[in-house]
Amino acid sequence: MNALWRARLSRLMMVGVVVAGLAPAVGMAQAAEVNSAPPGVVPALQQWSGGTGRLVLSATSRVVVPTGASAGLQQVAKQVAADVAEMTKLRPTVVTGTPAAGDISLRVDSAADFGLAKSELRPEAYRLAVGSGVEIVGGSDKGAFYGSRSLLQAVISSSDRLSLPVGTAVDYPDYAVRGFMLDVGRRFFTPEYIQSSLRWMGWLKMNTLQIHLNDNGFASHYDNDYAKTPAAFRLASTNPAFAGLAAQDGSYSRADWDGFETTAANNAVTIIPEIDSPAHALAFIHFKPELGLNGGKSDHLDLSKPATTDFMKSVFAEFAPWFRGPTVHIGVDEYPSSMATAYKTYVNTMAPYVRSLGKSVNAWGSFTQMSGGGAGYDKNMVINSWNNDWYSPTAAIADGYKVINSNDGLLYVVPFASYYHGQGLDGGYIFNSWAPNIFGGSNNLTAQDPKLLGAMPAVWNDQTWVDYTELQVHGLIEKSFAALAQKMWSPTKGGTDYTAFLLKAATVGQGPGTSYLPDTIALNRNPGDLAYGRPATASSTEAGGLAATNAVDGLDVSRWASSYSDNQWLRVDLGSSRTFTSV
Repeated sequence: MNALWRARLSRLMMVGVVVAGLAPAVGMAQAAEVNSAPPGVVPALQQWSGGTGRLVLSATSRVVVPTGASAGLQQVAKQVAADVAEMTKLRPTVVTGTPAAGDISLRVDSAADFGLAKSELRPEAYRLAVGSGVEIVGGSDKGAFYGSRSLLQAVISSSDRLSLPVGTAVDYPDYAVRGFMLDVGRRFFTPEYIQSSLRWMGWLKMNTLQIHLNDNGFASHYDNDYAKTPAAFRLASTNPAFAGLAAQDGSYSRADWDGFETTAANNAVTIIPEIDSPAHALAFIHFKPELGLNGGKSDHLDLSKPATTDFMKSVFAEFAPWFRGPTVHIGVDEYPSSMATAYKTYVNTMAPYVRSLGKSVNAWGSFTQMSGGGAGYDKNMVINSWNNDWYSPTAAIADGYKVINSNDGLLYVVPFASYYHGQGLDGGYIFNSWAPNIFGGSNNLTAQDPKLLGAMPAVWNDQTWVDYTELQVHGLIEKSFAALAQKMWSPTKGGTDYTAFLLKAATVGQGPGTSYLPDTIALNRNPGDLAYGRPATASSTEAGGLAATNAVDGLDVSRWASSYSDNQWLRVDLGSSRTFTSV
C-alpha cells in the first residue's frame, strides 16, 4: 500500500487476492457437543451451566403456565407466544396445565434459588433451564419476562432460529435502576417512537424510562426574546383549566399515555414522568406570564409569589392520575442560587405534596450549587447526580440520599452539538471503562454501593434550532445502548472483547415490535459474501486499534485499522480456492 493510502480501511467485504487456506474445522455444532459457552444473549448471563446437545423447538411447542397463574404471568405467556411468532416460523399456543417435552414453561417462585441475587432484586431474577423442554422460573412476573427475553435471544442467535443449547442459566441484575431519559420537552417524539423504545428497553432488560415532559430552547438563539423562544409541555388535558398549556407542535393525550403505560408494563419497564420546575419552565410562563421572573421574560418561575407554587401543585394534581408508576420526577435543577431560600422552600413544599398524591419523588441534584449542600432539604427523595459540581454523588450520599448516576460528562447526549457527545456515546468506552459507580475522579463510588440505585443516561434536545429527526436521534442512541444495558445489568459479565459483544448485540437486534426503529448496528449476512466471518490476518494493527478480523465480521460499526507503512496487506482465509465476481 503506497503513501496515497493513508486513510484507514473502514470496511472490507471481500479481498482481491484469494489464498487457498486451511480446511474448515470439523466437528463444530455437533448435536452431542457440551455447551460450555453460554448462549449469546445481551446482557450476558450471570451464571451458566452447560449441558450436552441442543433443544429444537417445533410446531408442537407450546407456552405453558400453571393452573392459577396470575394475570401478569398469563400476559407474559401471551407476549412470548406472539414474539416467537414474530421472530421465528413457529406459531405456539398458550395453554394452562402441565408442560410436555418441547414446551416452554413459565412459572413464578419467589423462593427459588437465584444464586447471588440481592434480596431486593430477586423479583427481577430468573432461572432458565433447557433440557427436554424449556422452564423459566421468575422471582416475579418481571423475572419470568426477562427469562423469556434470554430464551428468545438464544433462539434467534442459533443458525436455524429454532434451537438453543441445553443447560441452566441463573440470571439477575446488579442494579435496581437500569434507565434512560428522553427529553421530549424540547423536541416532540411520536407515540410510535416511545412505544418502540419501551419494547427495545425490555428486550435489553432495561427497566426505567424517564420522560422529560417540559422544557424550552435557549433564548440567546432567539434574539433573547422569551416570547419567541420555543417551549413545550407535552401532556394534553381535557380539563378547561389547562386549555392552551399543551404544545401545539405535538403532545400526548390521555389515550397516548395509557398506551405508553401498558406497553411499559408488558415489557417490565417503569415510566418516570418528569415535570420540571422552577427552572426550564418557559412553557408554564407562556401559559401564565405573571408567574415568570422578570415580568415573564425568563424561563424561571417567580417563587416569591404564592400563586406560582399553587399553580405547580395544580399541574401535578391534574396529571398524577395519569401516571401508573410509583415515582414522579419534580426537576428542581439549575435555578438561580441568588434565590436559594425561596428555592429550598419550594422543594420542601413540592416534594411532600407530590408524595401526598401517592407518588415517591425523584429530583436532579442541585443542592451544592444552590445552598452549599443538602442541609435542610427534604430527605425523602432520590437524586439524579448529573453534575459533580452541582451535587456530586458523594455529597448526596453523605447528606442521606440514594442516587442514580446521570453524570453529564459521561452519560449526556445532545444530538449533533459540539458538546455532550453530540455524535452519541462511545460504546467501546462504555463497555471497557464505565460502570454505574463511575462518576469521574474522586466522585467514583464503590461498585454496588448500597446508596447507588443504578444509572440513567440522558438525551437532551437542547438545539431547538437544528433540524433533525427522531430516527436520527435513535441512530445516536443505538451506538451505545447495548453496552449501557450490559454494564447496568452486570458490569463484569460481558467479557472484555468489545468486538465479540458487538457481534452478539447485532445478532439479537432490537427485539420484537421495534421495526419502526432502524437497526443501524446490523450484521451484513449477505450469502454471497465469501469473506464473512473467515479468519483474517494483517500486516499490522494500529496501536489501540481493532483486529483484522473486524474487517470481515459483518458489522457496519467496526473496522480494521493499520499503522501506516508501505506494503500493507490484509489476508482473509477463505478455506479453499474460491471464484468470485466482485470485491
